[in-house]
Amino acid sequence: MKLAVTGSAAALLLLLVLPISPASAATAATFYASPAGSGSSCTQAAPCSLAGAQSAVRAKLVADPGADVQVLLADGTYRLSSTWKFTAADSGSAGHPVVWRAAPGAVPVISGATRVTGWVQEGTSGVWSAPVPTGSETRQLYVDGKKVPVAGAPLSNLGWNGTWTGSSSGYNINGDAAAKAWFGARTAAEVARVQFDYPGGNGPWTESRCPVAGYTASTAVLTMAQPCWTNVTNRAGFSQGSGGLPSMSVNTKPARVDNARALLSPGAWFLDPAANRLYYQPEAGQQVANLDVELPRLESLLQGAGTLANPLHDVTFTGLQFSYATWNDPSRSYGFSDVQSNLRITEGRNQGMCTFANPAGSCPWGALTQPLANVAFTATANLTLAGNRFVNLGGAGLSVMYGARNTLIQGNEFTDISSTALLLGCTYDPTPTNASDAQGIKNHCTPDPAAVSGDSIGLNEILTNTTVSDNVIHHIGTEYSSACGITLLFSRGTKITNNVLYDLPYTAITAGVIQGHVDQASTPQNSTNINESNTISNNLFHDYMSVRSDGGAIYAEGHQAGYVTRTDGTIDPVATLAKGLQVKGNVAFNGRNTNFTYYDDAGSEWINWEGNVAFNAGGAAQGGCSSTGHFWIRNNYFSAPVQSYACNPRSTRTPPATCRSRRHQVRPRSRRASSPQRG
Repeated sequence: MKLAVTGSAAALLLLLVLPISPASAATAATFYASPAGSGSSCTQAAPCSLAGAQSAVRAKLVADPGADVQVLLADGTYRLSSTWKFTAADSGSAGHPVVWRAAPGAVPVISGATRVTGWVQEGTSGVWSAPVPTGSETRQLYVDGKKVPVAGAPLSNLGWNGTWTGSSSGYNINGDAAAKAWFGARTAAEVARVQFDYPGGNGPWTESRCPVAGYTASTAVLTMAQPCWTNVTNRAGFSQGSGGLPSMSVNTKPARVDNARALLSPGAWFLDPAANRLYYQPEAGQQVANLDVELPRLESLLQGAGTLANPLHDVTFTGLQFSYATWNDPSRSYGFSDVQSNLRITEGRNQGMCTFANPAGSCPWGALTQPLANVAFTATANLTLAGNRFVNLGGAGLSVMYGARNTLIQGNEFTDISSTALLLGCTYDPTPTNASDAQGIKNHCTPDPAAVSGDSIGLNEILTNTTVSDNVIHHIGTEYSSACGITLLFSRGTKITNNVLYDLPYTAITAGVIQGHVDQASTPQNSTNINESNTISNNLFHDYMSVRSDGGAIYAEGHQAGYVTRTDGTIDPVATLAKGLQVKGNVAFNGRNTNFTYYDDAGSEWINWEGNVAFNAGGAAQGGCSSTGHFWIRNNYFSAPVQSYACNPRSTRTPPATCRSRRHQVRPRSRRASSPQRG
C-alpha cells in the first residue's frame, strides 16, 4: 500500500521520523549544594558550597547559554560569611531560567547568624555569658527560633518619676532622683548604648527611637544623639500641607529604656561589643547549654543587582528559607526618626521637603529613607520568588525596585520580621524622567551607585509588571510597629492579589505613603509621580492595626493614575480611571484601631473601590483627609459609613452615597486640568 504525502503533512512526517538535532533542544544541567559542601564537582555525591555551585552555574552558562540549569539545595543551615550576591552573570535565558530550589523534602535555611556556644554563668546572678566574634553588632537575638527582647524596661517599672525638662539637646533630669542615680552608676560607654523608645511620639501612626549620647552627672543632663533628636523634635514645616507630619515635644518622656545590661531580666539579652561577649538571662526551666542561640551578623542575606542596561534576568528561587539577618542603622546616631510606614529621616530635619520647606530639603518631595531589606533585588527582569519563607529578619523581608520588571512573588510566607514584609519601589523615584533626580535614584535606590554609574535614568527605571500573589504575611513589624504588610511606592502594572495578611501592628497594604501630603483638591499637582495601572484585589485582611492607629486595611496617598485628556483639555474620567488604582474584591475585618478600612488620604486620587467587603473594622468603611478626589465607590459591602472626610468641606466632595442592602454606588465629579501633567 502506497501512502501519498504532500505539502505540510510531509513536513510534519519528517519532524516525526527525523532525529532531533542537539542544537534544537536546550541541554539540562543539575548541580547540588549542601551546608558542608566543597570543591567544584557539585554532584549529588559530592555537593558544592553555595559559592561553588554558583561558579559551576556561571561556567555552564558561558559554555551553553541556553541551557536549563537548576541547583538543588540539600537540607540544613547555610551560614553565610558575606552577602550572597547575584549579578547579570548569573542570568538564565528567555524560557530557561536558572532555578535555585530546595531538594525534595529539604528545608534549606540561608542564614546570616552565628550560633553562640561556650556559655558560662555569671556568679549567682542567673545571667549567663558567651564569647562572640569580634565586631559583632545586632539589634536582634533568636533563641530556639524565636526573637527575644533586648535588656530594657518601661519607665514606669524603674521607679523614675519622669520629672524631666526637655531642650533642643536632650533632658535635664535633676528632678528625678531615681533616674539620676541610675545614669550616674553607668559608665560613659554604657550610657551611649542606651536607646529611648517613643510610641506615638510623632503621631499615633509612628514609633520613633533615639539613642542617648551621654550623661553629665554634675548638671544631671542627658544629651541625646544627633541628628536623631532634632529629626524627631524639630522637623521642618512645609507649605501647602494636606496632612501633618508632626514633631514630638522635647518634653516627651520615653516609654521604654532599652539596651542596658543592668536591665537584664528573664528571657532578655545584652551584647557588649567592647568585650565581644553576649549576656542572656534564661527563663524559668531553660537550660542554656541546650538552647539554639542565633546571633545575626549580616544585614544582607541575598542581593541581586544588575544594571538597567544589563539586568539580572531569568532567575528563580523556590523552597528556600531566609533567616537571621539584622539591621543596625537604627542604632546609629540618627536612630529611627519615624515619619510614616517605617520611612524615616536620617539626613536632616528637612529631608524630602524639596521646595516646600524653607530652607529647601532634598528632592523629590517625600524622599525619605526606607528600611533596609534583608533580601533585595534591583535592575532585574523575569525574576521569580515562589514558595520561600522569610522569617526571623531584622529589617524588611524583601524589596524589589530600580527598573525591576516582570517580577513574580508567589506563594511565600513572611513572618517574624522586624519591619515591613515586602517593599516595592523607592522613595527617590516618583519622577525618574526628571534629570535632576537621576543621581539621587542611583544613590538611594541601588546597593552600589558606582556599579550603575553608567545607567541612563528614565522610564526604564520604573518598577513594572510586578505580581504579588498567594502569599501569607503575618506577625511583622515586631520591632518597628509602624510597618505595613506591603509598602507600594511607585510603579506601573503592579498586581497585589489573593494574599492573606493578618496579625499586623499597622496598615496591611499602603500605596503612596507621604507622597500626597502637599496635594489636595485645591493643589492637586504639587507632587506628581509615575503610578499607573496598579491593582490590589481579592486579598484577605484581618486582625491588623493592633498596635498603632490612624491607618486601615488599604491606605493610599497621592496620584494613582496618569491623566488622559480629551481634545478640549478636560480630563477623560473613564480613560483615566482605567489607569488608576483598582481596589477590588478585598475582604477586611477585625481592624482594631482603624480610622477607615479603605483609606484614601492626603492627595489621593483616581481610585476605583469596587466589590470590597468591610466589617468590624473601624468607624468608617471608606474615607480619609484632604484627598484630591475622583473615586468610584461601587458595589461594596460595608458595615460602616463611606465618604467620611472630616478634613474636607462637604461642598468639595461627591454627593452622599445611597445605601441599599449595604451597597454603595457613587459617581465622581469631573475636574478640568488647565495644564495637565502625568501623575
